[in-house]
Amino acid sequence: MADALDTAPPARARRSDARRSIDAILNAARIVLGEQPDASMEEIATTAGVTRQTVYAHFPSRDALMAALIEAAAAEYTALLDAAGLDTAPPADALARFLDAGWQFLRRYPLLFNPAVAQIYRPKSNDPHDVVPPRLERLIRRGQRTGDLDGSPSAAWLAAAVIGLQHAAAAEVAAGRLTPAEAAALCLHSTLRLCGSGDRPAARG
Repeated sequence: MADALDTAPPARARRSDARRSIDAILNAARIVLGEQPDASMEEIATTAGVTRQTVYAHFPSRDALMAALIEAAAAEYTALLDAAGLDTAPPADALARFLDAGWQFLRRYPLLFNPAVAQIYRPKSNDPHDVVPPRLERLIRRGQRTGDLDGSPSAAWLAAAVIGLQHAAAAEVAAGRLTPAEAAALCLHSTLRLCGSGDRPAARG
């Protein structure tokens, strides 16, 4: 029993060190790959402040690192949506918050402006393809019930259209045809008109 107790603190310390290394590597990958999608594992290691061997100890391949990065990104996006008050804010304001969460996410993970990345690497949990549409549909149905949003189209169709608009706006940013601010403004304007809620969301308190 004494031996087990003696080894517990060092084991916890090793786990803590490993967690810090993993977090540093994922954060470095987010930054480096956002600026240079074909960056090497060596460049990611340098930015993380670890050796290349340490990177490979946690992520045996580039694909493994990318998969872990996408998992982390999906969890962060879900947290942003959780914090947005989509079920309680006035519907037009909630739509604006939904879009803003998406832009915050893309600013933090600019690598995902490239749609091919999201298609190749799909998270095992919190996959936005599964999580986002139902939440947006619920928001839209609430707005339709209160009369704040157009009740003629189905909520599923409007949700798909809004998501498509944001994807299209992100693609314009990736192509250099719009700035992020321009894309966000156009996307919000188009979304509010599409959903029949006018041109402006309610003012936030």
